[in-house]
Amino acid sequence: MKQNKYDDPSFFESYGKMQRSIDGLNAAGEWHVLQKMLPDFQNKKVLDLGCGYGWHCIYAKQKGAKNVIGIDLSQKMIDKAKEHSKNFEIEYKKMAIEDINFDHEEFDVVISSLAFHYLKDLSSVFMKINQILKKGGSFVFSMEHPAFTSRAEQDWFKDENGNRLHWPMDNYQEEGQRNTRFLGHEVTKYHRNLETIINTVIKSNFDIQQISEPKPSEEVLKIYPEMKDEMRRPIFIIIAAIKK
Repeated sequence: MKQNKYDDPSFFESYGKMQRSIDGLNAAGEWHVLQKMLPDFQNKKVLDLGCGYGWHCIYAKQKGAKNVIGIDLSQKMIDKAKEHSKNFEIEYKKMAIEDINFDHEEFDVVISSLAFHYLKDLSSVFMKINQILKKGGSFVFSMEHPAFTSRAEQDWFKDENGNRLHWPMDNYQEEGQRNTRFLGHEVTKYHRNLETIINTVIKSNFDIQQISEPKPSEEVLKIYPEMKDEMRRPIFIIIAAIKK
């Protein structure tokens, strides 16, 4: 299923009010980790899958990337990315991640931020990514952590006063579709356990270089103290790999 929730006007408006939408990468609790896991972009051709507002495309260009292409299924996201990228030569395409069809070994770097948990078939997408990457090319992505996606509710257990007691995890080994709520709307995501995610990368002919379960930095917590509960459970997983 190619889900395009972000072109829903109400959903897109709610997304635009999120701190990371307003303040960009510096408001993303995982950015200080993801940034260090990214490769050298100098003179590289880069593809961003699920580019959203275009923040990572802009960063790649700022770091010397020769060519940058961002794709997203949402026209509203593409429009916003173009708005943010007025001073940069970046190409944006309206396209589902599942439909990527680029030349063999066209890119030096493929990145993706928080998009793969929306995909039903991760294996075929990873194989396509391997085909369009040059040998030795970098593949770096983040997605929601299995501890976060295991339950459709994706919420804390709270006491009668609304205080957060703990983050529950259930049905972890039951992989598949989760119909959850995000920004007040029903959204379809796909849960996979850690074993499946890692083995899918390996079976797609990549060598994993680093894995991270990022937590907000002390600097981010000072600016955004509401992120303190992100220290209590992993919300994202980041994997950096290279094509064999």
